[in-house]
Amino acid sequence: MKTAISTLFLVLAVINPAFAAKTVVYKSGVLVSVFVGICALIVVAQLVPALMLVLGFIKASVGMGQKKEVPVVESSTNGN
Repeated sequence: MKTAISTLFLVLAVINPAFAAKTVVYKSGVLVSVFVGICALIVVAQLVPALMLVLGFIKASVGMGQKKEVPVVESSTNGN
């Protein structure tokens, strides 16, 4: 019983400052949300070309190991 009362007292002592804290409510207008959304859209739109560039680098680096062989065409000239 003594440990239960000690535990309860300890929990209430730790929780007490949380109830004393002042809570702030988000009161920004719709325009702020629209602005943040447009900024996020710009960042996402810039990720598409960046990913395409990275994929191009990867394809080029993988293709470096595979050398393309150029067929040799012999010209036939009559020894005049």
